[in-house]
Parts: sequence; structure tokens; C-alpha cells
Amino acid sequence: MDGKLVRDQIPQVIRGSGVTPRGYVAGPQEYRWRLRNKLDEEVAEFLAADGSSAPGELADVMEVVHALAADLGVDPAELEKIRAVKASERCGFAGRVVWMGNR
Repeated sequence: MDGKLVRDQIPQVIRGSGVTPRGYVAGPQEYRWRLRNKLDEEVAEFLAADGSSAPGELADVMEVVHALAADLGVDPAELEKIRAVKASERCGFAGRVVWMGNR
């Protein structure tokens, strides 16, 4: 499938540069599929980023995560509650623990 999901204002930005963009609004199933692909794209950009551009790339990842959550009917506050519960049950990753399997 051609094309890619872009931020809502991108067509206006393109028009502002004197070019006519082509595109359409995705249906619900295609939107979910494209959001998942966008997450892969944004994560890859974050992983390839240097220290100065990494925060911006990580913000892009968060934007896609929030869109995915909204598509599931979960608002950012509820998503944060879910994250906090999981963190309280198993902690986070600040301890840098690496599991090597069991004996």
C-alpha cells in the first residue's frame, strides 16, 4: 500500500510551499494499520538519532503512542494510570537490570 500516515497539518505545510499534496483520510482499519507502521518508523528514527535529536524523535514516538491509545479509546491520563500500575507492580527500568535467563 502506497503513502504514509502524516501529521494533520502536513498537507497545509506542503501547500504553503506552493505544491499540491495528494492524499485521503484513512478508514478505521487502515488508520490502525498505518499507526502501527508509523510507530515502527518513529522508533527506528529514535534509535538512529544522536543525542541532540533523540528527545525530538522520542516525542514523535509518544505522539504515535497517544494516537494508538486514543484509537483504543484510552485517553492519555488513563494510559498513564495503566503505566503507573504496571510500574508499581514490577517497577520500571531505572535499575538497568539485565536478565540472563534461569539456571
